[in-house]
Amino acid sequence: MRFGAVARRLVASGAVLVTACGLAACSSDSDDASKALSAFLADWHAGTLQKAPYAKGSSAQVAAAYRKVAGDLADVHPALSAGSVKVDGGKATAPVRVSWPLGGHDWRYTTTVHLAKTDGDWRVAWTGATVHPKLTGDGHLVLANEQGPRASIMDGSGQPMVTNRPVVYVGVQPNRVSDAKQLAEQLGDALDLDLSDLPKRIKAAEPTAFLDIVTLRKTDYEKVKSKIHDLDGTVFRDGTLPLAPSRTFARALLGTVGPVTKEQMDKHPGRYQIGDTAGQSGLQAQYEQRLAGGAGVTVTVSGTKQTLYHGTPVAGKPVATTLSPKVQQAADDALATETKHRTALVAIQISTGRVLAVANGPDGGSDDLALTGSVPPGSTFKVVTALSYLAAGVTPDSTVDCPEYATVSGRKFHNENNYQLGKVPFRTDFAQSCNTAFVGLSGKLGPDTLTKQAAKFGIGAQWQLGPEVNSGSVPPAKTAVDRAAAAFGQGRTTVSPIAMAGIAAGVARGHWVQPTLVTSPAYHPVKAGPQLPAKDLAALKSMMRSVVTDGTATVLKSVPGGPVYGKTGTAEYGSGTEPPSHSWFTGWQGDIAFAAFVEGGGTHEQAVAAPLVGKFLTNLNG
Repeated sequence: MRFGAVARRLVASGAVLVTACGLAACSSDSDDASKALSAFLADWHAGTLQKAPYAKGSSAQVAAAYRKVAGDLADVHPALSAGSVKVDGGKATAPVRVSWPLGGHDWRYTTTVHLAKTDGDWRVAWTGATVHPKLTGDGHLVLANEQGPRASIMDGSGQPMVTNRPVVYVGVQPNRVSDAKQLAEQLGDALDLDLSDLPKRIKAAEPTAFLDIVTLRKTDYEKVKSKIHDLDGTVFRDGTLPLAPSRTFARALLGTVGPVTKEQMDKHPGRYQIGDTAGQSGLQAQYEQRLAGGAGVTVTVSGTKQTLYHGTPVAGKPVATTLSPKVQQAADDALATETKHRTALVAIQISTGRVLAVANGPDGGSDDLALTGSVPPGSTFKVVTALSYLAAGVTPDSTVDCPEYATVSGRKFHNENNYQLGKVPFRTDFAQSCNTAFVGLSGKLGPDTLTKQAAKFGIGAQWQLGPEVNSGSVPPAKTAVDRAAAAFGQGRTTVSPIAMAGIAAGVARGHWVQPTLVTSPAYHPVKAGPQLPAKDLAALKSMMRSVVTDGTATVLKSVPGGPVYGKTGTAEYGSGTEPPSHSWFTGWQGDIAFAAFVEGGGTHEQAVAAPLVGKFLTNLNG
C-alpha cells in the first residue's frame, strides 16, 4: 500500500484529512465510506470518538470502550493517515497508519478500520482491534516508562558536582499509626517540619499507603534516626537521588531533583510516569530535558506478555559550569554563619571572567538572590560614580567637603548616623563612605553620565549566562535630586550581587567582560566593555585599597591571602524616617573578585557583609 500516494498526513493543528481512494474512478459508496472514515479519524485523534456514527453501539458506548482499550494511551493524540478505501458490497475496509508520540519516541504501525453500510449510511464497525490488531478480547494498552541515566552538572574542571547519592524516604503507613496527632507532633519536632495536616492525610489514605513525609540524605537521616525510627507508623525506603556534595552546596543555583509532579506529567504527556524523578528547581529544572535525556517506553497488552513497542532510553547530557568546589564551599560556609537574613555571595575569577561561586543563604537559599536580586547597591556604587568624578577632574587628593547634610533642590541628604568629616581629601570621603561628599559633587554629572558609566560594566545589558540573571539598571536622571541619589547608589539604581562582583572584576582587570557560568550548552557573552583610563583606574584602585586599610572595611585588613581592595555599602529601602538598610561589600583579592549582600543587614558600613567576606577569604586561604 503506497500511503504517500493515497493519503494526507495529520497536520500539527490536529486536522485529519483522508484521501478517499486516489483512483480515477470512485464509486459514490467509496466516497461516502471515505467521508465516514475521515470523520472517525478526526474523532480518534481528538480522543473523543463521540461524533462519528458507529455500526454497533452508540457514540458514547464506543467512546467509553475506546478509553478502556487505549488504556494508558487514552489521553495521547495519535497522528493518523489512511490509505484507500476498499468497498465490497455493504462492507468496506481501509488501512490506517497510526503514529503515537510517546515522550520522544514515535510508535508506528498499521491497523485496519472496518466500515459497514447501515440504513444507507456508512459507519465504522469499531472493535478493540481497530486501535491495534493485537487488541482482542479484554486486553488494553499498558505503557511503562524507563528513565535513562541522568547526567550530572559539572564543575569548572569537568568533574561531576551532582551525582547519585544515598537517600532515605521517610514515610508513614496509616494502618500502623496508633495516635496520628501525637505522631505528627513527634515527627514535626524531630524533623523541624510543620506536619499539622498529617492526621487528615492519614485518615484519607489507603491503610497500606506510603505517605511521604520527607526525603533525607543518608547522612542527615542517621542524625535523626534515633528520634524517628521507632515511632508508631513510620516506614522507610532507601534510594538514590542526584545530589550536590552537601545540602547547601550552591543549592539555589544547582536546584533539586525530586518526584515528578502532576503539573510536569500534564505538560509532558508520555515522558513521565508516577514514581519518576525530575528537576524541580535551579539548573536541574532549567536543563531537565538535557540532563534527563530520553525515557525508554514499552507498550504491552494487559494480561499478556506481548510487547507491541519498545523504545530504548537515551542517556542525558551533562551541563558544564565554571564553578570551583573549593571556592563554592568557602562561600557556602561563610554564609552559613548568618542565619537571620537572606544573603548572597558571588565570586568571579578576574583573569577569565569565570564564575567560581554562587552562594545563597540561609540554608542554601530558597531562590537565587545572587543572580536575580534587584536591589539598590548603596555606597558600593560609588565605585562607578568615583570613576565619573575622576574623569571630570577630581583627584584622590582633591578637597571635598563632607558635611552632616547636603541639600539639593530642597531634598536633604545625610550620612549614616549623621556623621561629618569636614573638608577632607576625596580618598578619605571614599574610604569613609561619605554620602554628602558624593552628593556635593553630583553637579558634575549629566543626566545620563552614570547610565553610560555603568554600561561600561555591563549594567543593563542582556547577559547570556545560562540561568536567569539580572544585570541591573541605572536609568538616566530626570532631576538634580535623581543625580544626587544615584551618586551613592540610591534612587532608581538597582543591581544584583553578580552585577556588583562583575564591576569589581572589571576594575581589577581594567575592563569589564561578561561573567561566564554555564559553558555547555554554550552561550555567547555580550560584548566586553572598553579599556578604562589608566590614570583614573590607578586612582580608583588606590582608594578602594584605602577602604580596607583606613576606612569602613578594616575588618578585612589582616585576612589571609593578600591585600583586599573593595567598597562597603548600606542601601536604604522601604520608607520611614529611619528606613531599613541592606549591607554590601564588593571588591577583590588576588585573582578573585566578589560581592556579598545581606538583606536588611545594614545598620552601619561595617555591618555584616564585610565580615562575611572576611570569613569567606579565611575559609578559602586559611
